[in-house]
Amino acid sequence: MIGLLRTCIVAAGLMFGMADGLAKDTGRIFVSNEKSNTVTVLDGKSYAVAATIRTGKRPRDLKLNADRTRLYVACGDDNRIDVIDVAKLAVADQIRGIAEPEVFDIGPGDRQLFVSNEDEGRLSVVDLATKKVVKSVKVGGEPEGVLVSADGSTVYVASEAASLVHVIDVATGTIKADVPVGSRPRRFAQTTDGKEVWVSAEVEGAVYVIDAAANKVVKRIDFAPRGFRRDDIRPVGLKLTRDGATAYVTLGAANRVAVVDGRSKEVRDYILVGSRPWDISLSRDESLLFVANGASDDVTIIDAKAGKVIRSVPVGRSPHSVAIDD
Repeated sequence: MIGLLRTCIVAAGLMFGMADGLAKDTGRIFVSNEKSNTVTVLDGKSYAVAATIRTGKRPRDLKLNADRTRLYVACGDDNRIDVIDVAKLAVADQIRGIAEPEVFDIGPGDRQLFVSNEDEGRLSVVDLATKKVVKSVKVGGEPEGVLVSADGSTVYVASEAASLVHVIDVATGTIKADVPVGSRPRRFAQTTDGKEVWVSAEVEGAVYVIDAAANKVVKRIDFAPRGFRRDDIRPVGLKLTRDGATAYVTLGAANRVAVVDGRSKEVRDYILVGSRPWDISLSRDESLLFVANGASDDVTIIDAKAGKVIRSVPVGRSPHSVAIDD
């Protein structure tokens, strides 16, 4: 009887451990480290380092799939995308043969990846079932930011060298519009209703708002944090709240995150963060911001409602992007 009881207890413990290991929405924060060739995993409550995952060379953009079971990581210098098992916190698969992947987006239904190929000046479309590139679209030089519309019909690509946003029809793989913006466009955000696409222009020091129906710029947003020269203001990371009321923009060498009114497009505040803030991510309940600081090797955590920094957490070398399992 005692032996049977022990067996039941052990079995229950194993089932509990399995459930814990497979749990979704863990709150963990994943940070790619470009020079460490790692992804740092932070605990969602204590923000302590929970794991360090070795990846391919130069991991940059990273994104979770819809059910939060897989994390895709663009490893630029190895021409591949690593696939991390979120439950096991380990690389479980690789998608090879993707030239210099930098930034990507995941299409509806987790069927395709849309990947910018920096050196080749192309957008690659990867079928996730076969792990093969099924389409390649020639775009302007040094493409970086990629954004797929919610309905999956359109993909936007930012060409740094051409200072253009390419608007691509997914079905045909053709460019249906080229939208001129400021010098070195980098990252995108889109309003929930799909009417506006925002793009940061790093060298121009501005963010451009594009009317998605007309494919033309309708607003330019400039930044002027006190005490900084114009050359220090280098917007890159962008995040919009779901209601479109607020946008957050990282400002590079200005070491600030700008808080922008999404309706008036006026800057409301600047928040001091680490050195050269790069990517930015917003928790699902929109209460917290996580900022990857590329030159200070840390992540700044911000109380979004109060506009105050909670803490900074050391990660690997040159953190590039942030994703949250929530």
